Amino acid sequence: MSHLTHEVRLGGARILHAMLRVADLERSIDFYVTKLGMQSLRREDFDQGRFTLVFLGFGPEETGTVLELTYNWDRPEYTQGSAFGHLALGVKDVYAVVQQLSDSGVRVTRPPGPLAGRPSEKIAFIEDPDGYKIELIERPLSWNLG
Repeated sequence: MSHLTHEVRLGGARILHAMLRVADLERSIDFYVTKLGMQSLRREDFDQGRFTLVFLGFGPEETGTVLELTYNWDRPEYTQGSAFGHLALGVKDVYAVVQQLSDSGVRVTRPPGPLAGRPSEKIAFIEDPDGYKIELIERPLSWNLG
């Protein structure tokens, strides 16, 4: 069997959003806005399809990747499966950020510290209210994290 590879270039393309299904929309919005400092950018209710989309980000959709929370009105819970891994956020000081999040009640699943095999990279993991993992990666100031 021959595997032909044809490179496709999507000039000007970028990732627009990542989507998570959530069981309690208001609880999830509170987590991402209050705990992580994201902004609620827009909300769309689809009466016919019986679902709501809320887009959150650290800046406008026009210039950055955002998070789409999907709430299906008639589905009270989800199982996460084994295919999805985690979201990742760059932060200036992973130790300080994790302390603040922990003090505010956020579940820390991996305390801040060096990445195994790469001691110069500092990471931590937290969970959102639906159990989605969020990796916090310390990035240098040159990354312009805001």
